Amino acid sequence: MIIVFAEQNNGTFKKATCEAIHYASKIAKQSSSGVCAVVLGEANDLAGLGNYGADKVIHVNDARLNNLEAKAYAKAIADIASTENASVVVFSNNNTAKAVAPRVAVRLKAGLVAGALSLPETDNGFVVKKSVFSGKAFAFVRVKSPIKVISLTPNAFGVEKSENQAEVVSHSIEFAATDFNVKVESVNKVQGIVPLGEAELVVSGGRGLKGPENWGIIEELANSIGATLACSRPVADSHWRPHHEHVGQTGGTIRPNLYIAVGISGAIQHLAGVNSSKTIVVINKDVEAPFFKAADYGVLGDAFEIVPRLTAAFKKYKASQQA
Repeated sequence: MIIVFAEQNNGTFKKATCEAIHYASKIAKQSSSGVCAVVLGEANDLAGLGNYGADKVIHVNDARLNNLEAKAYAKAIADIASTENASVVVFSNNNTAKAVAPRVAVRLKAGLVAGALSLPETDNGFVVKKSVFSGKAFAFVRVKSPIKVISLTPNAFGVEKSENQAEVVSHSIEFAATDFNVKVESVNKVQGIVPLGEAELVVSGGRGLKGPENWGIIEELANSIGATLACSRPVADSHWRPHHEHVGQTGGTIRPNLYIAVGISGAIQHLAGVNSSKTIVVINKDVEAPFFKAADYGVLGDAFEIVPRLTAAFKKYKASQQA
């Protein structure tokens, strides 16, 4: 059995969870196995996870699990993995997985590969491809343990949807009082936008915009193509933009289909967070900007002239498609 942790957020499932389930279903086909999704906490439309490849959903409906509690999560997932005789446990490689997956691996005495980019090669053992050195190289990790734990990089694997419905089974876990050591006083989440880690289109701005008062042209460009906003570290440190938009080595790591960088020089620390983007477009008036070397497309010129014209072109194209 292939186990996949289906993380819920306020009772619903994000795109990254659907990717992880579909990824698990492809691994299951390699070994002629089934897929069991594990849901912790209160959630909706559990049977719908079958649309993405889950054959069964095991639901631990405990309100204490609505928010991340790494020790309790690890105990529940490892317990279910053992009961289901799992050979592989799959996570989406996010902050939750970074806190929980290593604990699960220890409990199951399993090898762990964080940040997988593709399906394991099983012709000669079990080999998983991942990026290393801030995306500058690839590593091929051979896992020899009977049970394997993998976390999948968001946007690295597509999603195919079907009309299948999964069987839903309730499950209870005997937790100890010490499994819940974290008290959540409040939860503040950004609402109404696609999270950066899941965004397929991202528009990002840097110090070249000269100040927060000029961010309107970036927002309008992003809105014209339905993109999520991001920024460089100096912008976040200067409080021009909120820190959750910061991408780079010390911020978020993203892998969108399209990344448009406006007024960002492209220091190595920033590139570390975005160089796995499928297509990079750079707009900068400095011909020596390092970002041009990493870009698929470069536009040399003043952002205050180019971005409004680019936005107008996107709007004109969208209008022609809707006509």
